[in-house]
Amino acid sequence: MITEAVAALFPDDPPRFPARTPHGDHDIDIIRAALREAGFTRVAIETVAKRSRAASARDPAIGFCQGTPLRNEIEARGSNALERATDAAADAVEARFSRGPIDARIQAHVITAYR
Repeated sequence: MITEAVAALFPDDPPRFPARTPHGDHDIDIIRAALREAGFTRVAIETVAKRSRAASARDPAIGFCQGTPLRNEIEARGSNALERATDAAADAVEARFSRGPIDARIQAHVITAYR
């Protein structure tokens, strides 16, 4: 949702850091196949589920827009682009989770692979 909100501000050249990096990897079968293709034979993947909490929608918006390499892509699009993108991301998070504190599911794949 944040990637889409920020991309909508720059439709001709959207920043896509989360979509083209491990932030976008979620399909275990694709991950496992890529590791095997790279020569890994023993692959273990464990999905760990947790809760993600924030005081407001602005907190995760700041985290993504200003605390990841996405920031560099946003700033390259103009002097006020970072603030505009952070605002758009916060609006998108608020639209999905409502105003006030946020409590949402989050998960990660923990991967151990050996050659």
